[in-house]
Amino acid sequence: MLTAKLKHQIIKNTMILEVITPDTTLFKGEVVLVQLPGLDGLFEILNNHAPMVAALGKGRIKYQQEDRKNQYLEINGGVLEVINNKVLILAD
Repeated sequence: MLTAKLKHQIIKNTMILEVITPDTTLFKGEVVLVQLPGLDGLFEILNNHAPMVAALGKGRIKYQQEDRKNQYLEINGGVLEVINNKVLILAD
């Protein structure tokens, strides 16, 4: 059964992005797109993406909130998990 929050995200085409380092949470909020530096190049995650785990390389995370303006975070690598419209990044 879908929770009210998950139904809201599906209708709005958003997902939750959380970027965590050993020291702090860099970002947590609703986004419509995330572009990531994979080990073999850039890739994007959109709403309703299949579950996945991936290693990340050094580079920029680009994300867009509902206003569609690009925002960026720099990372030195990390690990990504995508499940149930939540993108969790454990970054260096």
